[in-house]
Amino acid sequence: MSHDQSDQDRIESRAHLLPEEAAVGSEDPEAQADAILAESDIREEDRNAAPDTLLEHRTSDQTVTPVEPPD
Repeated sequence: MSHDQSDQDRIESRAHLLPEEAAVGSEDPEAQADAILAESDIREEDRNAAPDTLLEHRTSDQTVTPVEPPD
């Protein structure tokens, strides 16, 4: 199977509207699916590509306040 064919399979699979999408409708589900998958691919390749996204990388000891033992 060619790369283009696998992309077409992804688009056809995603073109089946989710219940929320079906409720509002779509004039072109395949074009909508293509746009959604293209954006998803970009975000997957570059985690900073999502607008207004701030990713924090912390360890667990940086996220919780240590409990002090009783005196």
